[in-house]
Amino acid sequence: MDLDPADLAPDVHRLFDDLARRRPDRRHVVAGECMPVVDVFETDKAVEIVLDLPGVSADAVRILVKAGIVLIVGEKERTGLPQDPPASFHLVERDFGRFARAVRVGGAVEASQAHASLAQGELRIVLPRREDRRGQGLLIAIETAAPAAAE
Repeated sequence: MDLDPADLAPDVHRLFDDLARRRPDRRHVVAGECMPVVDVFETDKAVEIVLDLPGVSADAVRILVKAGIVLIVGEKERTGLPQDPPASFHLVERDFGRFARAVRVGGAVEASQAHASLAQGELRIVLPRREDRRGQGLLIAIETAAPAAAE
C-alpha cells in the first residue's frame, strides 16, 4: 500500500493538537513557519534521519511512523529577541514556528524498534532494518484435523 502524503494531514493536525495540549504556555510564540533541514541516509543496519533543530526541546516534537513514512512535527519558539522596548529588525533569517516534515523510508524497517535522540540541536531518528527474508525458505506447519467420529 502506497500512502499519499495528503493522507497524513489528519495525523499532522492530531500531533499539533497534542503539542498544544502539552505546552499551554505559548504566549511568546509568534505564528510563523519553520522548515528544518534534514538528511536521510542508510547503512546496512538502519535508516537514519537527522534534522537540525537548534533551540527546540524534545517535548516540542512528535514523531510518527506510518506506512513507510516518518512524520516529524513540532514547533520552534522565537527566542533571544528584545521584548521591551520593541525593536526594529534589519534582517531576520532564523526560522521559527510550526514545522512538519514527512520522509519516505525505502526498504523494510522495524518501526517498533526505532529510537530518537535530541542533543546539541540535532534530532536523530534511527529505524533499524528488518532482516531481508526474500529468497529464504519458510517451513509452514500443517494442521491436521482429527477424523470425525462415526455416528
